[in-house]
Amino acid sequence: MTVTSPHAPLPVEPPTGCPFDPPAEFGRMRIEEPIKKISLPDGTWAWLVTRYADIRAILGDTRFSSDTTSPGYPLSGMTGGANQQNRGFIRMDPPEHTRLRRMVTREFMVKKVEALRPEIQRITDELCDAMQSAKLNGAESVDLVEALALPVPSLVISLLLGVPYEDHALFQGLTGKLLSRTIAKEEADAARNELRDYLDRLVTAKEANPGDDILSRLIVEQQHAGEITHDDVIGFAALLLVAGHETTANMIGLTALSMMGEPKTAQQLREDPSLIRGAVEELLRFHSIIRNGPRRAATADIEIGGQLIRAGEGVVVAVPSANRDPEIFENPDALDVCRPNAQHHVAFGYGIHQCLGQALARVELQVVLATLLRRFPTMRPAVPIETIPFRTDMAIYGCHELPVTW
Repeated sequence: MTVTSPHAPLPVEPPTGCPFDPPAEFGRMRIEEPIKKISLPDGTWAWLVTRYADIRAILGDTRFSSDTTSPGYPLSGMTGGANQQNRGFIRMDPPEHTRLRRMVTREFMVKKVEALRPEIQRITDELCDAMQSAKLNGAESVDLVEALALPVPSLVISLLLGVPYEDHALFQGLTGKLLSRTIAKEEADAARNELRDYLDRLVTAKEANPGDDILSRLIVEQQHAGEITHDDVIGFAALLLVAGHETTANMIGLTALSMMGEPKTAQQLREDPSLIRGAVEELLRFHSIIRNGPRRAATADIEIGGQLIRAGEGVVVAVPSANRDPEIFENPDALDVCRPNAQHHVAFGYGIHQCLGQALARVELQVVLATLLRRFPTMRPAVPIETIPFRTDMAIYGCHELPVTW
C-alpha cells in the first residue's frame, strides 16, 4: 500500500497541556473521521481507527491478522520487519497462535498470579526501604523510575523466567532501543540481535540444567516432547521479558505522578483501600500507555463502522482514543477511581490477543499503589512537572525519569 496521496501521519505529537492526555487530534477524528487513512514512516498507508466500538470490533475479529508477514501489515520499528524470526506468538494467527499461547497461559492465570502477591509485596517493601534510606542519608530526591517503577516488574519477571536479575541493565537497555521511535534501524536491529544472542545463551544453559521457572518448564515439557524448538523458547523469553517489565514500569510511574497531582483521590484511597482494585482499572484506562497500536492486516473485505476495509489493507487501532471515548466513558478526560465501568477499557487489548500478563500487571500495580500511598503520604515531584522527561519518543508512554521527594 504505497502512499499516492499526502495522508496525515499517525498523531503522536508531544502532549500539550496535561501530559496524561493522548493527542488532541484523536477527539476530532472520533467525530469527523473515525476511520481515516494515515501515512506510515516506510511510505505505506494504513487505516487509523479511533472509536471504541470499531476498535473492539476489529480486535475481536480474527479476519484481521496479527501476523507481520500478512500482506498489508503496517510494520513499525518494534516488529523488526516481516520475517518469521521476529514474529513471536503474539504476531501469529490461529491455529499457531492458539497452540503456542496455551503453553504459557497457565503461568499467568489469576489464581497463580495471586499466589505471587506476598512476594511482590516483599519486593516492593524492600525497594521502598531503600528509598527511605537514600533520603535519610541526605539525598534531596529519588528517581522513582530507577528506584521502584523499573525494579518491581523487572525483579518479578526475572524471577518467573529464571533470568539473572544482575543482567537487568543489559536487557533494559536493549529493550529501550527496541521501543524507541527515533533510533536508527541499524541500531534497533543490532539491539534485537544482541538480545536474541543473550537469550540464546540463557536458553542453552537451561537446556543443560533446567530450574524451577517458566522457560525451564517450556524446555522440559514442550521442547523435549518436540512440540516447540529451541528458537521458539527464545521467542517466548523475548516476548515475556520485554512485555513483562516495560509496560508495568511505565504504568507505575504515571500512577504515582497521578496520585501526587490528585491529593483528594490519594486520600480517598488511603481511607478506603477496597477502592484500589477499581482505581487500577481506571488508571489503566486513563493512561493507555500503548500509544501506537495494536496493528492488524485485513485478510478479507470487511465493513467496520460504515467503512469498507479491503483485504490486504493495514489497520492501526488507537487504544488511547478508545479509552477516552465519551460514548463509553462519561467525562472520559477525568480520573475517577470510582468509575463504574472502568474495567471495560482496552488497555490490555481485546479478543484472542489480549495481554497474556494482565493479571500479573494488575497485582503489581495494586501492590505498588497501595504501598506508596501508605508509606509516602507526602510524596511530591521534586521538579516542576513541565521539566519531567516524558516518553514521547517511545512506543510505550511514561516517564524516563521521575524525581520525587517527601
